[in-house]
Amino acid sequence: MIFGIAWFSMMWFGLMTVALAATVIFVLRRKREAGSKNKAATRQPQNEARQQVLETIKGMHAAAEGLRGRARVKALRGYMDSMNDGLEYVSEIRPSANGAPKGEWVIAPGSEPDRRILYIHGGSWIAGSPKSHRAITDRLSRLANACVFAIDYRLMPENRYLDGIIDCQRAYLWMLENGPDGKAPAKFVVIAGDSAGGSHTLGLIAWVRDQGLQPPTAAIALSPSTELMLTSLGRRSNLNTDVMLGPTIEKLARIPLPLLWWGTVLGMRVLPTSKMASPLRGDLHNLPPTLIHASESELLLENAQRYVAKAQAAGSPVEMETWPDMVHVWHLFTPLLPEAEEAFEHIGEFLARAEHHISSCT
Repeated sequence: MIFGIAWFSMMWFGLMTVALAATVIFVLRRKREAGSKNKAATRQPQNEARQQVLETIKGMHAAAEGLRGRARVKALRGYMDSMNDGLEYVSEIRPSANGAPKGEWVIAPGSEPDRRILYIHGGSWIAGSPKSHRAITDRLSRLANACVFAIDYRLMPENRYLDGIIDCQRAYLWMLENGPDGKAPAKFVVIAGDSAGGSHTLGLIAWVRDQGLQPPTAAIALSPSTELMLTSLGRRSNLNTDVMLGPTIEKLARIPLPLLWWGTVLGMRVLPTSKMASPLRGDLHNLPPTLIHASESELLLENAQRYVAKAQAAGSPVEMETWPDMVHVWHLFTPLLPEAEEAFEHIGEFLARAEHHISSCT
């Protein structure tokens, strides 16, 4: 019984990711159909684009109902990894060489080897990969003129939750001294991630501080979870507006809270109150400039707001920008949603400000 609940508590993240994958596949189909046409000419009216995103997500809730346990995880991973099939990238995709952490470099034309971004993908810590998130890493490389290293960290359930965290820590240490062309120090370093990877991002910047390591120039977390506490989600006002998480959270809310708590502990193999698993629970002073994006309609909005409020109270330069009526990690939906492009433009402005601040202080 408990084991089943543990899987169920992880699956609400997984269902969210399936919905994301379905929508991105729709975007990529439009790209392939467009061929060499101008990107602006292929965009649909904003309202129609949003409606198609919502309808695709609603359809995926029903499609994901048939599988459970490891079969569902396997299907989810395969689905996510196929969602970029056929997409043409501006960037060069270069797998990491022997001796380097598992992952891939994403390098846009004009990117400087000593400008580096560590990207930590989402996928509920059970799915996702560098391949599934190339739409984001390609865009980040272009806007920052930086080489993006997308870490292929270990996933659950065959690995511990903490194994993925260890992989991200090792990747950061390695990337400080290694670029796409070999060993060389970095002069510009950013840590970024979405959803589950956004939570790892926030945990990683605190770990870097505690270890006394070279801090990143900036950090970016897109719709991060910030903590593993699931017990309050069913009481939040966005339950009815979050088309991705809402239907599953309604089911979770029917489970007695003690069972939900211990199910999460057994499934994640870590206490939800641990600062390694829940960055919101940790010390948030002396963090690097950090940007958080969230939708005003998603259930995780409150998590992000609480993190930002606590970090700002501790004196850390953490800021947040929200978008109305967007789905979780809408950044994946470029160019279908104009708001995705707006979000990336905002990220570019933030990075420019962070870099200017570092330059003026040295």
